[in-house]
Amino acid sequence: MGSLGTLKAQSDSIPLPRQPIPIQPLKTRNTLILPLVARSIETDWSVGLAGSFTFRFNRHDTLTRTSNTQALALYSLRKQFIAAINGTTYFPGERIILNHQLSYSNFPDKFWGLGKNAPDNHEEAYTFQQYYVYLHFQRKLKDRIFLGLLYEYQRLLGVEYLPGGLFDQLAVPGRYPYHISGAGLSLTYDSRNNAFAPDKGGFLQVFFNHFSPAFGSNFQYTNYVIDFRRFIRLYRQQVLAIQAYGFFNSGDVPLRSLASFGGSNSMRGFYDGRYRSKNQVVAQAEYRVPLFWRIGAVGFVGVGNVGSRVSELNFQEIKYSYGGGVRVALNRKERLNLRVDYGWGVGQNLSNGLYFQLGEAF
Repeated sequence: MGSLGTLKAQSDSIPLPRQPIPIQPLKTRNTLILPLVARSIETDWSVGLAGSFTFRFNRHDTLTRTSNTQALALYSLRKQFIAAINGTTYFPGERIILNHQLSYSNFPDKFWGLGKNAPDNHEEAYTFQQYYVYLHFQRKLKDRIFLGLLYEYQRLLGVEYLPGGLFDQLAVPGRYPYHISGAGLSLTYDSRNNAFAPDKGGFLQVFFNHFSPAFGSNFQYTNYVIDFRRFIRLYRQQVLAIQAYGFFNSGDVPLRSLASFGGSNSMRGFYDGRYRSKNQVVAQAEYRVPLFWRIGAVGFVGVGNVGSRVSELNFQEIKYSYGGGVRVALNRKERLNLRVDYGWGVGQNLSNGLYFQLGEAF
């Protein structure tokens, strides 16, 4: 994106054509609905319906990024049900940005305990039901810099687990029904050129979210997050994507708000929640290469760790992940991809898994 001053300076130095060159208006909206078959380590195979709605408020506005909303409903072979709506709305001139996520989960899951040394042979099954709401309102301060207000609500309807097992032995906060409610502030620098798969630009966001009985929360704690991403266009549209992510908590943190290590978007190859603790750091990189037609390929690596204290986020018992995958462009104009990844996680033991998802990991 460029400022009006920059555009004016450029027009002063470039001779204007005798006849105006017509600008092709952008399509204001596009809807894609398709049956979805997905897979991850946590769910095994899932079937359902997914929809993607992309839109612009003004089809002549080429500087504002395309807004998007995605919806899905999935049921897995492990009897897990997920329904979610999420997306980002860019208002004209990107003076205002709104991120939103609404979801319901009925989810048989696994728990290995807490901390970086949670052993493989202590795995226990449990099931939770949860409603989740996340709203993030951002206001532009200056070009590419935004000040935000965010709100998060989570209601855990119930947790079914083995009485006397790990949950009771470790007295895990949040093993009984609860709800949390919190608000916070964010500061963001965002120069990415696309909502789904940027090929240039950067992103840096820091925020805190405070949960308190004053907001109606059953637990009192504060969550701090720093998220840095960089997208570098290399030879012939090949892209190097880099992310460094830190997730920190202080206070009495319930089960579903702990740092959850692994998943389809971070440290692929590890089960999401294989390691849980108050704090987490992750660094990952992905190399994206277009091949032919709508097909592309990627390779990725990651490194990270968890700890109950920030001082435990060190190289002791550090975790690694690596893998690769293919991409199929469902919407080439908006760069919405179907991704198929296979990842390996190296911790105390080697883990691995196949991911079949909509959209890039980061």
